[in-house]
Amino acid sequence: EVQLVESGGGLVQAGGSLRLSCATSGFTFDDYAIGWFRQAPGKEREGVFCISNSDGTTYSAGSVKGRFTISSDNAKKSVYLEMNSLKPEDTAVYYCAADPYLSGTTCNYKLYDYWGQGTQVTVSS
Repeated sequence: EVQLVESGGGLVQAGGSLRLSCATSGFTFDDYAIGWFRQAPGKEREGVFCISNSDGTTYSAGSVKGRFTISSDNAKKSVYLEMNSLKPEDTAVYYCAADPYLSGTTCNYKLYDYWGQGTQVTVSS
């Protein structure tokens, strides 16, 4: 059974940092693309940062370039999202998702099959 569990969300002031973790199990980690997505109230879910563990390709949304980074630890079967210089507009529920057929440059939430439960990130001004 494919499982993804996010952790690391919380409340932080603008300009602060958070590190989200996505622990995975139940699939061959090296073969999958893993993505971080977020959904703010009343807004469509959007891709934030995606990575392919098979070829190392990545995608990042323009709104987070230079502030967020993604990393993958194959030994721990985990993917991390390091978020710096956080802004109030980064407030959302953050989800990690996985799919075995996608490139890391594909960060469309509609194409990912497996999802975690989400973790809340709130950035106060």
